[in-house]
Amino acid sequence: MIQIQGLHKWFGMNHVLQGLDLDIQNGETLVIIGRSGCGKSVLLKHIVGILEPDEGKVLIEGTDVFSLSGNDLDQFRLHLGMLFQSAALFDSLTVRENVGFSLYEHTNVKGHDIEEKVREKLGLVGLRGIEDLMPSELSGGMRKRVGLARAICTEPKIILYDEPTTGLDPINADVINDLILRMQERLKVTSVVVTHDMTSAYKVGNRIAMLYQGKIIGIGTPDEIKNTNNPIIRQFVSGSAKGPITDQKG
Repeated sequence: MIQIQGLHKWFGMNHVLQGLDLDIQNGETLVIIGRSGCGKSVLLKHIVGILEPDEGKVLIEGTDVFSLSGNDLDQFRLHLGMLFQSAALFDSLTVRENVGFSLYEHTNVKGHDIEEKVREKLGLVGLRGIEDLMPSELSGGMRKRVGLARAICTEPKIILYDEPTTGLDPINADVINDLILRMQERLKVTSVVVTHDMTSAYKVGNRIAMLYQGKIIGIGTPDEIKNTNNPIIRQFVSGSAKGPITDQKG
C-alpha cells in the first residue's frame, strides 16, 4: 500500500530523516514509535503530501505522491484521512462543517448527502446528534473523535494518526484505541499510527517500527518488539532512563 524509499529531510542543519525505508502493507495497522522530536510526525506529513522530501520517494499504490500537483493532489488526498495530534478542528466552524470539510471543499457531493455522511461518521465514533455544536463546546476526547470522524468522512483507504492518545486520560485514550481497531475492522483501511504511548502501540498495532536517528532501526509484531534484543528499542519500550539512547544523547 505504501512504500517509502530513501527518504531524506533537512530543516536547516537538522537532518531529520536520513534515508528512511519502510513498506506498509495493505490493511495493516503499523505503529511508528520513537522519542519526541525524532521525526515521526514529519514522516506522516510526507505520506500525506504536506511536506516534500529533499531526497527519496513516497509511493502509495504505486503512485509517487510528489509527482502530483494541484487538483490531482487534492483528489489523491481524499483517499487519505489524518487525525492530527490536537485534532486541528476549525474553531469557527460547527462540528458538521468540520467533519464534512473536505467533501464541501473538494467534491461535488450535494449538501444533504454530505450531511448524511457526517451523521453516519459521527455515529461510528459514538457522537450522534452533536452536528451543531462548536469545537469550544467539546471535551478533549470528543474533539479527538470529531477529528477522527472528519478523517474518515471521505471514506479513505489510508488513515494516519498523529499521537492519537496524547493529552487524554487513560479511559479516553483507550476509547481512541478501540476506535482505531474498529476503523480497521469495519472500514478495512490501512492505518499508520505515530505514538510514544506503548500501551496504545501494543493494543492497536499489527506491526511496530521504531524510528531512531532518522531511520527505521527495527520492525516486528508487538510480541517481537516486547522481546527484542536491540538495546535501543528495549530501552525505549521499557522506559528506562539508562541505556544507549541516553548514553548517546540520541
